[in-house]
Amino acid sequence: MFNKRVKIKELLASETTGQEVVVMGWVRTFRNNQFIALNDGSTNNNLQVVVELGMLDEPTLKRITTSASLKVTGQVVASQGKGQKIEVKATLVEILGDSDAEVYPLQPKKHSLEFLREKAHLRFRTNTFGAIFRVRHSLAFAVHKFFHEKGFVYMHTPIITASDAEGAGEMFRVTTLPMDNAPKNEDGSIDFKEDFFGRSTNLTVSGQLEGELAATAFSEIYTFGPTFRAENSNTARHLAEFWMIEPEMAFYDIEDNMNLAEEFIKYLIRFAMDNNREDLEFLAQRLTEEEKQLPQDKRSEMGLIEKLEFVLNNDFERITYTEAIDILLNSPAYKKKKFQYEVKWGVDMQSEHERYLVEKHFKKPVIVTGYPKAIKSFYMRENEDGKTVAAMDILAPGIGEIVGGSQREERLDKLTKRMEELHIPADEMWWYLDTRRFGTVPHAGFGLGFERMVLFVTGMTNIRDVIAFPRTPKSAEF
Repeated sequence: MFNKRVKIKELLASETTGQEVVVMGWVRTFRNNQFIALNDGSTNNNLQVVVELGMLDEPTLKRITTSASLKVTGQVVASQGKGQKIEVKATLVEILGDSDAEVYPLQPKKHSLEFLREKAHLRFRTNTFGAIFRVRHSLAFAVHKFFHEKGFVYMHTPIITASDAEGAGEMFRVTTLPMDNAPKNEDGSIDFKEDFFGRSTNLTVSGQLEGELAATAFSEIYTFGPTFRAENSNTARHLAEFWMIEPEMAFYDIEDNMNLAEEFIKYLIRFAMDNNREDLEFLAQRLTEEEKQLPQDKRSEMGLIEKLEFVLNNDFERITYTEAIDILLNSPAYKKKKFQYEVKWGVDMQSEHERYLVEKHFKKPVIVTGYPKAIKSFYMRENEDGKTVAAMDILAPGIGEIVGGSQREERLDKLTKRMEELHIPADEMWWYLDTRRFGTVPHAGFGLGFERMVLFVTGMTNIRDVIAFPRTPKSAEF
């Protein structure tokens, strides 16, 4: 059997000497025709493979280059060098795949994140991206573990949909109609009756509406899948394709919703801390080194590990939107005209406002509730004042909004009235309104942008660095 190998992470952890092992991986460095640093992606730590001088012929030695893949059979021995307790004394070295050192783009040196984005197909092989994507894996696993342990049902909601859950209209259209000669109606509009689904369809912006249908049968469900926004935002926080976690819970109000979201975020952080400590410590060190280039006032007040532990050990601050606006209006930043965007009751807070609240004022995550009805979606439950809705956003340091949610409007008359105000056709949403006709219940839910969660836990500053192949305006290379 070919693949009777030991993973490097397991081998380094065991520290047992004397046994013969088979290891496979990619060459990071090869020194003095004798010392191979081998890595298989299971950990950032390399295994030192020692090749006795004279064991390999000259042509084979020349093929052991950065990123060549090897199969090594050898004896585990105590290491004579610094930095590792064991190494493998090779008895057989087989080259599985060559790598031309002259053209391989990732040489053993420090590369900028911008450069690595252009080499997204290879950047997993660097220590930084190895750590990020092992953490991302753990967080994804923890999502399912959290909800499974609470008895939630995992739903796969459609990627192709005819509805715009957010009402923003920033959607990617899905069609089989010919681009150069689409059939037209008499008024010149496209005749979608000729299309594959017989109507206009798009890539989903949210699985929430379908999730609500399931919650009115199973009580508690969650979705975890890709979502798409055709929003022309070239920022460090936006992607056109990203992953969303969206639980929906029957018999929940806004407070239940906030409690679950806070518990969920802390669970994910704790899971990564318990299972990816080595990777997080590497990323923390990387962040510290990177911030040394910044002026003192731009550096984080806490290291990455310290920040994560602080979030775990403290309750999130809870304030209303009205209180948030008051804090911003009375802030030194507002008085010194440091905000780029307007601050007044009724406007949607921008990232700079959200980050001021969490990073400067409270210095911890903040949950904001009671947003103005006019700036929120049609499905959010209207509060007694008639001006605000039972919405909640969780704001995180370094990112701004990480969670958005609400208690949903369960009252049919209120919901249909709001849809009329926003010109959302009730006849096209009949299936959604049926949940309010047949056994409606108070219910709530939220969406957590998975990449923003990974961004927060890894300490990275650009969302394009925490998803394998980022989709952004004018960028779909890989």
